[in-house]
Formats: sequence, structure tokens, C-alpha cells
Amino acid sequence: MTRADATRARLLEAATEEFSRYGIAGARVDRIAAAAQANKNLIYVHYTNKETLFRAVFEAHVVRLLGEVPFSATDLPAYAGQLYEFFLDNPRLLRLAGWFRLEQGDYDEAVAAIARSNADKVAAIARAQADGRVDGRYPADVVLTLVLATAAAWGSGNPATVSTYDGPDPKIVRLAIEAAVRGVVAGKDSAA
Repeated sequence: MTRADATRARLLEAATEEFSRYGIAGARVDRIAAAAQANKNLIYVHYTNKETLFRAVFEAHVVRLLGEVPFSATDLPAYAGQLYEFFLDNPRLLRLAGWFRLEQGDYDEAVAAIARSNADKVAAIARAQADGRVDGRYPADVVLTLVLATAAAWGSGNPATVSTYDGPDPKIVRLAIEAAVRGVVAGKDSAA
């Protein structure tokens, strides 16, 4: 790894932490540079501005997610369970996604990787529905949204899951997520 690559990697890691805590508006370039042990000007050299750096951070995490969590339209319960575990292991991604939505708008249109991935997933679900492998009660885009939302429901940014205790056993949560998704995609005869 070159020195420039190492600096970029440190900047991305420091920016990930800063943006996941404070969002774009609250993040401070000075704190990012200090945490990365880099000159503040290097942020502008490598990323032009704070917004571009935020997008680079967010896109890097999205690309990692897309590469590490395999999608199967015919096994959506397992996909939802794997996605839940990824979010559990990478809580900053959901916080970054929340900040993106608040401060940048719809990331489907802004981040090409998400738009392509979601379009491909919706098409795969629709094909599986047409082949009878996935229940067709709900449109494919609704199914995908339910799968994604169910997997992300226990994310650190979801106020509905905040409690005074450590929370439920992640294994039990994963089983519940898979059962909920199975109920959506398996059809009324096999959902029980």
C-alpha cells in the first residue's frame, strides 16, 4: 500500500467514525484529520470537500455490504438474517444511511450501486414470483422493502429498539427476522 493509499484509508476510517456520530453538518474536518493523523488539507486534495468525503465513506460501506451479503431471491429469509448480522457487526452503516437520508435525500438516486442493486433484487424477486418460487401476494418492490426494513429494525439508529437492557439474544432476533420474512414470501399455506 502506498503512502497516499494509507492516508486515504486512515481518512476514510476516521471519517466513518465522525460522520456516523455527527452526520455531515455536525462533522468537523479538523477532528477527522486529527483522528487520521493527517494534514487537514489532504482531505481536500483527496476528496474535494466534506460532502464528497461523506459520499466516499457511505459508498465504501455500501459496496462492502453488497459484496459480503449474498442475495438470493429464492431464500429471502436467509438473506434477511445475514443482512441483520451484517448490520449488527457494522452498526455505523445504518447510522450513515440515516444521516444520508436526513442530509442528502434519497440515496437510491444518489448512490448508483444502491440503485442498481435494488433494481436487480426487485427483478430477481419478480422472476421468482413468476416462477412460483416466491409468493406473489405482494409486489416485488414491497417484498424487498419489507425484507430490508425487517433486517434493519434492530439497528442502533432505530428508536423503536432502544431499551434499558442489552436487548434480546441476536440468535433469537435472527430467527424472528427469518420467520417474519418467511411469512411474507412463503405463501399463506406454508407460512405457519
